[in-house]
Amino acid sequence: AVKYSGYLEHRDEPFCTSGYSKSPRLMKLGKDITLVGLEIGLLTMKKGEVARFVFRPDYAYGQQGCPPLIPPNATVMFEVEVLDFLDSDESDTFLELTAEQQDTFPLQKVLKVADTEREFGNYLYRKQHFEGAKDRYKRAFSILHRSPSNETEQCQINASKLLVLLNLSLTYLKLECPARALIYGKKALEIDQRNAKALFRCGQACLCMTEYEKARDFLVRAQHIQPFNQDINNELKKLAR
Repeated sequence: AVKYSGYLEHRDEPFCTSGYSKSPRLMKLGKDITLVGLEIGLLTMKKGEVARFVFRPDYAYGQQGCPPLIPPNATVMFEVEVLDFLDSDESDTFLELTAEQQDTFPLQKVLKVADTEREFGNYLYRKQHFEGAKDRYKRAFSILHRSPSNETEQCQINASKLLVLLNLSLTYLKLECPARALIYGKKALEIDQRNAKALFRCGQACLCMTEYEKARDFLVRAQHIQPFNQDINNELKKLAR
């Protein structure tokens, strides 16, 4: 996610800019961003960094330019700010494989792919794009349907699944689908029956569905585990009202 403006020499107004958008979309290097110099430059940058690059024609629009905005053999300057980024290289590689090939992928790489998809979901959630976030979380969960070779692998898979299930439960609450939120909250509890966050999500979902006894049961269990959690206590006050 970047903000950028491109300028020609001796021009004060940019010939292109993304700066007017309050929430720039994620753009993929090599697909959405294809200017050679800009690709190279962005790969040198950190999150939050601002940079200014001057590109010779062979790193910009070449001998032909890009009429009518860019003349032939133009040197251009770009001001760029990196707002956020995600490394999806391994994820892209995995998702292009057949189901049989995915089954032979090393577990640690599978976990990394699932984590990348979850991070995509988190990014979309923060932007309040809840439908997109939900789809990313579901993809992450499907990636984790892997048969473990031993108990250690099962623990690693469960830890990743738990994060995704908690995110799915919360996202369905945001989408005003409490029944679905409850389903994923319960799936999280199958992995860790004392997970306060999962109990809290289930309690919220039941409260939304006016199933007050069930809501109280989940929330009290959550409170026993985290007695000073303000969110849990506030939800219990809401239930009491």
